[in-house]
Amino acid sequence: MQTLYDQMIPMRDGVRLATDIYLPATGEGPFPVVIERTPYDKCKPSRSEKQLDGQHLSREQMAARFTAQGFVAIFQDCRGRYASEGVFTKYIAEGEDGFDTLAWIVRQPWCNGKIGSMGLSYAAHTQLAMACLHPPGLSSMVLDSGGFANAYQCGIRQGGAFELKQATWAFRQAKESPTALANPAIREALEQEDIHQWFTRMPWQPGQSPLRHVPEYEAYLLEQWAQGDFSEYWQKVGLYAEGHYPQLPDIPVLFMSSWYDAYVSSTLANYRAFNQNGTAPQRLVMGPWLHGDRNISHSGDVEFGPDAAFDGQVDEDWLSCRLAWFEQSLKPSPHAQARVQVFLMGGGSGTRDHNGRLQHGGRWIQSAQWPLPGSQAMTLYLNAQGQLSRTAPDEPDAHLSYLADPANPVPTLGGALTSGGPVFVGGAFDQRERADFFGTQGDNSALSQREDVLSFQTPPLDDDLIVAGDVQIELWIDSDAPDTDFTAKLVDVYPPSADYPDGFAMNITDGIRRCRYRDDWEQPTPLTPGERVKVLIEPFATCNQFKRGHRLRLDIASSNFPRFDVNPNSGEPSGQARQPQIARNTVHLSRDAASCLRLTVVPTAHLPI
Repeated sequence: MQTLYDQMIPMRDGVRLATDIYLPATGEGPFPVVIERTPYDKCKPSRSEKQLDGQHLSREQMAARFTAQGFVAIFQDCRGRYASEGVFTKYIAEGEDGFDTLAWIVRQPWCNGKIGSMGLSYAAHTQLAMACLHPPGLSSMVLDSGGFANAYQCGIRQGGAFELKQATWAFRQAKESPTALANPAIREALEQEDIHQWFTRMPWQPGQSPLRHVPEYEAYLLEQWAQGDFSEYWQKVGLYAEGHYPQLPDIPVLFMSSWYDAYVSSTLANYRAFNQNGTAPQRLVMGPWLHGDRNISHSGDVEFGPDAAFDGQVDEDWLSCRLAWFEQSLKPSPHAQARVQVFLMGGGSGTRDHNGRLQHGGRWIQSAQWPLPGSQAMTLYLNAQGQLSRTAPDEPDAHLSYLADPANPVPTLGGALTSGGPVFVGGAFDQRERADFFGTQGDNSALSQREDVLSFQTPPLDDDLIVAGDVQIELWIDSDAPDTDFTAKLVDVYPPSADYPDGFAMNITDGIRRCRYRDDWEQPTPLTPGERVKVLIEPFATCNQFKRGHRLRLDIASSNFPRFDVNPNSGEPSGQARQPQIARNTVHLSRDAASCLRLTVVPTAHLPI
């Protein structure tokens, strides 16, 4: 193949983006093109290219496979990253830069006018951002664990709270910024910062954060943090595909994510939008993994079994899968095939394996649609006895209260998140206050025993229960504070066993809602002390088999830190907490205020084989 390194492609404002172009050595051109736009260095192997056999493919190896099949392969550094010019402001320039790059590509003699895009995480965000502008040539995409449907609701904020993975990501990536790479003293200053200590001093302020050494990174992070309302800030092209769904090109898209990924709701919303707004075939793959870890069969302390890996199960390997997808969608050959492959977690032995992980098991399900055929709604009501019941409460004034102290938040123990290192991690864990988790008591006590956590659970299940789809929690609450948060966590409770004498409480999915946004994301409304109001929490969708003999549990609290920023309960603007206060929060469980859990379930008889 012929390689053109560091071609500087001009953008509309004159900034030039460094681009490596790999051309087929033989064959009659022009050719279809496949591009990846990344902030993680176009010359380094992507973490997306780790195969089951342990091989980590380089960019050159990837390009060789693409060019051998008659594609031009292109890798580009995003604005302000590595060899590209300009200033990096996370997410904001990707729509226009992607459009301008594709407009340049289609003018080249080696391009036949058809362009496919691919990439993991941020490199998926870059794709959907440019797709919203309907760039010339864009004919197919592979959105792997990313692509903002609405970053205000998934990726930067969620339920009104701020996702603190943005802080850990900014801290790590500031060390790779042009400023730090050009000045060893600045990089060393960043290396000397104790990020764990900084997480005890939140919220950060300008000049009072570990990012103060690279002001442009500090500025964009604190801006995201401060934008608590759903304002015009969040309705930009790169952050809000939902506002541009009618303009999306009608093209085939392969969507990939996983139940412990940070982009479950974005992936499913985008998949639904492309299906509803167009006629091109769409493909969806949802595994049980952490973000982008498609060949790692465990998540946290839970093992899903060898069948959970992508390679050899969903397809031969991820690169072969993408090559086949682009063969079908960019060349005048068989068209791309619409199909759904989701991993149903659960059904395993529940014993501890040789790595010390709980064997939760699971299997792949093939379907023509998501949600799965036969899906039904199930409602479980929370009652004052700590139960989840199919029967609505009949008591006139039942309720449970607790004190939510911003100085002692409920700690994060896994979940569907990414980029939290080195402070916090995602995945499935027994919900106990382990010493190796940030902010816990470290005594291995059950999280549900905390005085600021309310737990509700079913009796042991008489039959397997398959929860596959959306999850909602409707709470009737009141508080003596002007604002507070409510969190909800769905848990699969294993009964006691020889390996787990106290059982194992496995987190399945969770969500949060900032009460000032209970009615409107754009116009916050303070709480009135003692006034009962409804709050809706919408965790990510999931796909889990709760086995016979297990319990289904719902934990309610008012914090999940450090996954989300802590609400000071004071009603202050987002990112400010000068007057934190302890809130007395009440969940109502009565006839007139029936708090409930809504699940999407699939009868086992309806499951595709």
